[in-house]
Amino acid sequence: MTTASKFLHICLGSLLALTATTASVRADDTSYVLVTPSRIGVNKFLGLGKTGIEKAAEAQGAKARIFEGTDPSTRRQNVQAAIDMGAPIVTVMGFEFGDIIADLAPENPETKFVIIDTCIPEAPENVYCAVFREQEIAYLAGAEAALTSQSKTVAVIGALDIPFLHRYTDSYELGAKAANPDINVLPTAWIGGDNPFQDPVRAQTQAVLQLSNGADRIYAVAAGSNGGVFKAVAEKPGAMAIGLDVNQCGDAPGAILDSTLKRVDVILPATIDGILKGTAKPVESFGLAEGGLELIAMSEDLAASGCMIAKAPDVIGKLTEIQAKIVSGAITVPDPMAQ
Repeated sequence: MTTASKFLHICLGSLLALTATTASVRADDTSYVLVTPSRIGVNKFLGLGKTGIEKAAEAQGAKARIFEGTDPSTRRQNVQAAIDMGAPIVTVMGFEFGDIIADLAPENPETKFVIIDTCIPEAPENVYCAVFREQEIAYLAGAEAALTSQSKTVAVIGALDIPFLHRYTDSYELGAKAANPDINVLPTAWIGGDNPFQDPVRAQTQAVLQLSNGADRIYAVAAGSNGGVFKAVAEKPGAMAIGLDVNQCGDAPGAILDSTLKRVDVILPATIDGILKGTAKPVESFGLAEGGLELIAMSEDLAASGCMIAKAPDVIGKLTEIQAKIVSGAITVPDPMAQ
């Protein structure tokens, strides 16, 4: 081999090695970013999002990064920061990001955006929405309340009288009456006020009123206000509440019958996998069949959950049958928002 050939061989080898190293660095640097509307802290729902993005990143050999917001300004800054760092997929959680994604997505077509738990009108092609069929799990919660109630009167407390929350309140009533036609379902109590999702004092007042009207089971559909409902039922012998979105049974031990779960840790990896495979739909709906919604009563974690429903295996059996009928289509739970 001539000197010139040796030199060319060395150069080509170095170039190939550099290219391989660069590709490796790029692969290692790939990050999937989750942007939350507030600090995760003890917020179990946001914690499920963290778990979901970590699962998705691990499956693809990428890194997971979490950017926690505190207000509208930091939320926008965090989404922009994720774009600027070249994250191929940016996930946000909640309606707080609607306007932000609507503004930034069209300007950054190379970035894929995932919105969890809501969607935006006329979403650009690079935006994917992962939403839930909340009416299915609320129907089950209603059946559970009716099947366990001793007073034969149940209630539901919602944060605000808006169409979306009727997926919970209306469907809860349907499920209760289907499980026991003689059950008395009190009219929905709405917290209202200036901060209905974070007002446990007003929630407690509403719960006390529902309890005084005979309810011994209350579905708490009020996010951060739920603590007020739990306090009220804990002070009423025989009364129990059903929690929302995450396992809230530990928030008032002995006073929480069950919780309805939104399995963000399941739907987020599934959505990202679909995006990468090119099979994801612009709006993906997750319900009982897809494992996106779950009652703790039917979960693998029931024994350690602290939920009082664990003491009623006969009721769990009946709920399992109802769930199977919803999944098969034998029972159709209408969507109040589609009516």
